Amino acid sequence: MKIGHSEGMAREMLGIDIGGSGIKGAPVDLTDGSFTRERFRIDTPRPARPKPVAKVLAEVVDHFGWDGPVGVTYPGVVIDGVALSAANVSKHWLGLDAASLIADVTGREITLLNDADAAGVAEMRLGAGRDRRGTVVLLTLGTGIGSALFTDGVLVPNTEFGHIQVNGKDAELRASAKARTEEDLSWAKWAKRLSEYLAHLEALISPSLIIVGGGVSRKSEHFLPLIKGVRAEIVPARLVNNAGIAGAAMAAAAAHPVETAAPARVRAAGTAEAAR
Repeated sequence: MKIGHSEGMAREMLGIDIGGSGIKGAPVDLTDGSFTRERFRIDTPRPARPKPVAKVLAEVVDHFGWDGPVGVTYPGVVIDGVALSAANVSKHWLGLDAASLIADVTGREITLLNDADAAGVAEMRLGAGRDRRGTVVLLTLGTGIGSALFTDGVLVPNTEFGHIQVNGKDAELRASAKARTEEDLSWAKWAKRLSEYLAHLEALISPSLIIVGGGVSRKSEHFLPLIKGVRAEIVPARLVNNAGIAGAAMAAAAAHPVETAAPARVRAAGTAEAAR
């Protein structure tokens, strides 16, 4: 997916973010990423199985009276609308054509993409990564660690860098915001773990810019100055927790340009058609 705003793209689109605790959505002004109506949230069903989640998505769509295409984030790997991982949701998602299921339940055309990729799309177009060339990685620090990788503004989808091994464990088990809270780590101790993770990631992909997102990025002054041993520039995300919704809306707009509105099939983000 190439980040940019093309002629013929809609000016407003509905984005919905499937989170571990809540499903959140809002119509997004695509020119600046702002919400044109107040964000609407419903608790994520427990267990987070496909049909109950899809029904909640339909409630969000109905709440806004939305009758056009919809962008939706999924907390895992998505290829051509099919969910290929399910770390924080029910295993019933594995191998499911999730985009088609959600389209059937909502009655809307669905563009489905990884949640961190969606956040990255928004940050690269309107946030901390705007106009940045080279290799850029966005990390969402929350329950786990999500990642979005870009080279010269082009998304390399589904990187899942939160699962690389550091000291024999998934990085997110030691360096996520959840780990800091659950283990009651000081900012300094957590920054040390985060430094180890970022140094390891830097050795793998050599980014010129690392964008740190997730809710904890609001408190970046407490930990970013403590990061050591990393060459790349590190900055906090600007759109924070709105980035997923905004990026989902942007992906849907890119997949459904105004001049070709009314395609008869569901498209998934990451395809060549959705990349423009």
